[in-house]
Amino acid sequence: MRSFVPSSASPDQPSLIQPVAAGLLAAIVGFASAFTIVLEGLAGAGATPAEAASGLLALSVGQGLLGIFLSLQTRQPISIAWSTPGAALLMGVGVPHGGFGVAVAAFLMTAVLIVLAGLWRPLGRAMAAIPLSLASAMLAGVLMELCLAPVHAMAQLPTLAAPILLAWALGWRFARRYAVPIAVAVTAVIVAAATPVPAGAWALAWPRAQFVAPVFDWLPAIGIAVPLFIVTMASQNVPGLAVLRSNGYKAPVGPLFVWTGFGSAVVALFGGQGLNLSAITAALCAGPEAGPDPTRRYLACVAAGAAYVVLGLGAGLAAAFIAASPPLLIQAVAGLALLGSLAGALTAALADERGRLAAVVTFVATASGITVMGIGAAFWGLAAGGLLLALERR
Repeated sequence: MRSFVPSSASPDQPSLIQPVAAGLLAAIVGFASAFTIVLEGLAGAGATPAEAASGLLALSVGQGLLGIFLSLQTRQPISIAWSTPGAALLMGVGVPHGGFGVAVAAFLMTAVLIVLAGLWRPLGRAMAAIPLSLASAMLAGVLMELCLAPVHAMAQLPTLAAPILLAWALGWRFARRYAVPIAVAVTAVIVAAATPVPAGAWALAWPRAQFVAPVFDWLPAIGIAVPLFIVTMASQNVPGLAVLRSNGYKAPVGPLFVWTGFGSAVVALFGGQGLNLSAITAALCAGPEAGPDPTRRYLACVAAGAAYVVLGLGAGLAAAFIAASPPLLIQAVAGLALLGSLAGALTAALADERGRLAAVVTFVATASGITVMGIGAAFWGLAAGGLLLALERR
């Protein structure tokens, strides 16, 4: 894998403080903002608390090590992350027939598709040909129910939910980047004060990787794998590449997809839904926040990777925190974290007037939550919108 030095590199050799600080900030914000979504997504796909903790551990350590390796290999700020939209998708598809093993089989299928996208250019071109409006509408349909959770929490648990929503709103106003971590911290305090911890919950606190055997029940597995692949590519890998290119880096696209695909296959066997390029915290590591010298910003991703490995050791504690919390309260925090994603998905879905009706059909069908032949609504929403768009264009 070849390294690339941006033409705008500065001859100065600045301190390591700025890139390391940017990397640590990216890891902490990324983990704290989304670990609840990951755990809820795995639980929504049928994982036990121990399997969900194992999945979070595998994802954290996997993305940390892979980010360090790729950044050192390329001398570019290659940020690796779990797919937050993918975890949100799992929250919406429900437990497949056959249990969590079927979801693990779907994770492996998704990993194979990502590897093929890196090795076989026609597949990559086919993915690029899927209209952004349809992929965004499918994601918005999945997120819709989740983003209603704060409203339901206010109706059913007002005394517990109100402080969380207020903390998030104040964080959004005065420290936007930390709004969700602030809400998570307030939730932890409320849970500690108001919820008795079950006797077996803290048994999860020490992280343990747990092998999960895949169950290849093809129809339900494909119904998860195809939408997960599309969401991962459209919502994570493509924007992640755009962040790198906008900061002057020529990323080796094929090898990056191959490596993230192989990494996804490894973490899938321990319950993780997959690894991909970061699309949210990548800007912290690739932009000016990581230092004035573009040739040294890869150090931010090395620092972020090391932080993710350390944070992964708290995966069991995070799972114990989730197990001790009222489910609706955790869903409310996850919904707050996903409001920005919902807004972005709806904006992208409805931006092109020519395909707007097809996008609305995709959104409505996905949000319906239907399951036909064991295949979830996300797949059928994309199929319905694609069929209408094809009819319109012909």
